Amino acid sequence: MGSDGKQVGIMPTGKALDLARKHSLDLVEISPKADPPVCQIVEYGRYKYEKSKKDKETKKTQHLNKVKEIQLRPNIDPHDFKFKLNRAIDFLCADMKVKLFLRFRGREMAHKEIGYQTVQKFISDVADFAVADTKPNMVGRRITAMLNPLPKQKRAPNPRGTVKIEPDKDPETIPSDNAFADLELPQEKQA
Repeated sequence: MGSDGKQVGIMPTGKALDLARKHSLDLVEISPKADPPVCQIVEYGRYKYEKSKKDKETKKTQHLNKVKEIQLRPNIDPHDFKFKLNRAIDFLCADMKVKLFLRFRGREMAHKEIGYQTVQKFISDVADFAVADTKPNMVGRRITAMLNPLPKQKRAPNPRGTVKIEPDKDPETIPSDNAFADLELPQEKQA
């Protein structure tokens, strides 16, 4: 493209550079992988500015896939299981993926079938909201499974209604809840 925005056509690189110098502008390569490469005669600073504005705009509309983790134990209490299940349903209804993992400790490895049963029960309980990518598999001392949310049309409504999920907070910006931070420690006595 020329400096006025009209297409000039295919020309040798040297001729395009001469045309850019004549207008006191830069020859910027727009699409290097095209055959022949696409170039534009434009002021480089302005080109970078407009490109960064476009990138910011596309970033705003881009949907990021967030992955939340839910950790289970082989012999988890029914109340804890229900709590983690509700939390996973909230994440799935907010279009987030859920990574489910069950961790074994010590002698719990002797009864892996209990862990598999717990994970299968969890997956079957969220079946109205998500589908598992693969069967649960054992990696080291963990059983892992990835749950993808169903499309909104096929997904059941959240039984707890609309639940607002707080974004992950940066640990540096979270104020300290330490109530003893202001107390002064007694000084050691010097002998």
